[in-house]
Amino acid sequence: MTHVVTENCIKCKFTDCVDVCPVDCFREGPNFLVIDPDECIDCAVCIPECPANAIFAEEDVPQDQMKFIALNAELSPTFKSISRSKKPLEDADNWNGVPDKLKHLER
Repeated sequence: MTHVVTENCIKCKFTDCVDVCPVDCFREGPNFLVIDPDECIDCAVCIPECPANAIFAEEDVPQDQMKFIALNAELSPTFKSISRSKKPLEDADNWNGVPDKLKHLER
């Protein structure tokens, strides 16, 4: 199993989760993070660190977020590895909790 970054990360990109990951499985896109499913060891330490509550164990991904399982796998080879936290996007707090952000995902 793996963990999955879901829609609420889009346009927030808080990186608190990155600092606690023991295997550096996070990948960074322009306005979204993903977890490389081949690297994730299912330790779950990232879940409580995410201020956007956007990370789930694969088996716990909400039904309306299931497409993000495939999206994390698809984008992880194209996004750059990130192993240290950075400042979130400038208007991250304004976007946290906004529904239907998939159309804003930048690849």
